Amino acid sequence: MSPSQGIAATQLHQLIYYHLDNDLLDTANFLAGRLHALEPRSGDSAHLLALTYYRQSRYKAAYDYSQKHGSTGKHLGCAYIFAQSCLRLGRNTEGCTALEKAKSFWVGRLNWKKHSETTRRHLPDAPAVYTLMAKLWQAHGDARKAGDCYIEAHKANPFVWEAFEGLCKIGADLKVENMFRGAQEGGSSAPTSTAGGGVPEIYTDDAPLQTQPLALQHNFNQQVLTPSADPFNTSRIGAEGAQFMLPNAKGKSSMFGTSRQQASDWDTPTANGSLAEDDVAMGETMVQDEDAFGGPPAAPSRRARPVAQSEVLERPRHPSARTHLAGSEAAVVEDPMRPSLGGQKRTVSGQTSVSISVVDSGAPPRRSNRLFGQATTTTRTTRSAADTISSLANKVDRTVRTAKPATGAKGRTASTVGRVVSGNRKVMPQDPADKEREKRAPSRNSEKSSVPGVTSVVLQKPSTHALPQITDAQAEEQAMSSLLDSFRQLAVGSYAVARFDLAKAIQTFRTVPTSTRDTPWVLAQLGKAFYEAADYRNAEESFARLLKMQPTRVDDMEIYSTVLWHLKKESTLAFLCHSLRDQDFHAPQAWCAVGNAFSLSREHDQAISAFKRAVQVNEKFAYAWALMGHEYITNEEFEAALSAFRKAVAIDRRNYGGWYGLGKSYERMGKLEEAERHYRIASTINPSNATLLVCIGVVLERLRNRKAALANYTKALEIQPSSALARFKKARVLMHMRLYDQALEELGVLRDQAPDEANVWFLLGKCWKGLGEKSEALRALTTALNLDVKAAPFIKEAMEALDEDDEESEED
Repeated sequence: MSPSQGIAATQLHQLIYYHLDNDLLDTANFLAGRLHALEPRSGDSAHLLALTYYRQSRYKAAYDYSQKHGSTGKHLGCAYIFAQSCLRLGRNTEGCTALEKAKSFWVGRLNWKKHSETTRRHLPDAPAVYTLMAKLWQAHGDARKAGDCYIEAHKANPFVWEAFEGLCKIGADLKVENMFRGAQEGGSSAPTSTAGGGVPEIYTDDAPLQTQPLALQHNFNQQVLTPSADPFNTSRIGAEGAQFMLPNAKGKSSMFGTSRQQASDWDTPTANGSLAEDDVAMGETMVQDEDAFGGPPAAPSRRARPVAQSEVLERPRHPSARTHLAGSEAAVVEDPMRPSLGGQKRTVSGQTSVSISVVDSGAPPRRSNRLFGQATTTTRTTRSAADTISSLANKVDRTVRTAKPATGAKGRTASTVGRVVSGNRKVMPQDPADKEREKRAPSRNSEKSSVPGVTSVVLQKPSTHALPQITDAQAEEQAMSSLLDSFRQLAVGSYAVARFDLAKAIQTFRTVPTSTRDTPWVLAQLGKAFYEAADYRNAEESFARLLKMQPTRVDDMEIYSTVLWHLKKESTLAFLCHSLRDQDFHAPQAWCAVGNAFSLSREHDQAISAFKRAVQVNEKFAYAWALMGHEYITNEEFEAALSAFRKAVAIDRRNYGGWYGLGKSYERMGKLEEAERHYRIASTINPSNATLLVCIGVVLERLRNRKAALANYTKALEIQPSSALARFKKARVLMHMRLYDQALEELGVLRDQAPDEANVWFLLGKCWKGLGEKSEALRALTTALNLDVKAAPFIKEAMEALDEDDEESEED
């Protein structure tokens, strides 16, 4: 390829991404075709051409152009587009194979913190690939492999909500309280590589506690510096550990060498200087002081004015604070009352300075000395440097004393500067031994009195700029933790809905903050929870609030239409149908609503036609297949109903409505054993549905297994005490078993619950007859006759049989 062709290819790449980002797909596809003609053997050009075809929903073309480089796993982008096309075309195993072959390109890759308004990554990372693989395995019918991939995706990126929803759909047994947690909260994280970005690990399952500092781990986030992640930890001096030490240092060799010229990179920065080195110095001193003395770090004094040459000469001796303390060791032992070395001194910022009682000469060198390559016995300095610094300290002292005289006393110092900076030696009388040492070593005395001041001046500037950096990191961590907490609370409610723990789901969504609760997604979840609990009034209210907030919403409207069908609100349902068809004529939810409207008006053939249209639009819409099956049962077309329900459960194995429909079809066909089996499958998926337990009881009752039927009715009433159907069936079974007292108790509750129901009064009359109370039986039968005149022949027959003592028939 000529140089001009290479430049043209680069420009085409930029143009294609530009048009893709602005959704100009036709132009992007045209440019991708020109690029592919220019570089027919390039995997990048094939990827971009396949990507443009996929965005245009031309999945077969995307499959063809990405197959060469994608099916073999040679190009990650082609493999990803190839797998997406396979998912659309139903070639699920091919897509999984291609992603597995390209695993070396995406495993451990994390990009989810590298996207912003100005930058992004065009190739997928590990969470995206794991999510796509999970969808492929789920479509293939392998729920176990799909669950494993969803879990890996959630571990790598907990914000991939599709991974969590996928786990809920396949019925995974999750501990949601252990999910959506950051590495700081969970104690440890999964060992995922951060080669793709050094992102802190976030997730889930129980893991062993942290056993080593974060700075020694491979997945240590270099952008976050916390006390537990000490970037100056020199317990591991190596190529790997060195990258976490002193970031942004210009002359890294100065850390281990003794060259004074190289050490000038660590000079105290002036107003025009960089602050990167300041952060490093400040961070090291703070951590060192905490480790050595166990107290709060000394706040450094504020420098009066910048210094040029003297800083260059003396700055490499930054650890001279330790030298000064070591040189004064004898004085500390002999006279502990001296405030210059006591714990009561205060610096410019007002913080208490660090105190030392005895310095162990046999202790290992301080970290600051190891960092700058100085030995512990380094105390010599040139006379010129000492004089320069001494004069500097005297000038600072005169300035400070003019502003505020020092009136030191034992245990505290009123001056804001103190003896270290000001050089004030009249706070306490000096020992003769100290005077003698000053005569013998005047230069050393000058160093003692002035160098600490210079050291404190060096540390002052970092303290003012490093704290905002730590604060920003902590604020980002707190924001991340707060966001994950809100995700976890929503996940608890969503998982409860998926597991049909409806009481918990409703309670969870009602206790979320108002700003979160009054959102379309939460209202939809709340409406579905009420619908599954057969609380249709509250379900309607939730969906009505949802549509008021988002009138153009289409998702979940098939559930709302079913709620209106149960409430028999024809006008509201008709309005919903028109609204949905105007918004999206080709949405399966719209045609489901139309089918429910026809079903409510008893036009079952028209309803079946509407449901057929829904599955034509989206053949994977399991809810439409289930509704179609129920319409076929109404028309007594049981074979067609079985076919529709089978397709529903084939699409979604956890669609309990499809299993219920199969059971109902077999029951109507007289195949009671098959009906019981399918009812039990549905009840296993949704154990909180009382209607399923009643259906099982009815089948068992017809199979002459009244004890098992009674147990199912009782369990149904435990789940839903307000179920009139379950209570009626239970009372009838108790009467068949001649347990009239218990039956009378249940019928009394049912009478109060449905006082206008003729069947209740009829059964109550027969119960009174069994107890020998003929007058009460006659009164109950008379009430039943008044409520249902059409059933007069049966009721009169029962009234005439009151005087008979024949055995009660086994059948009603």
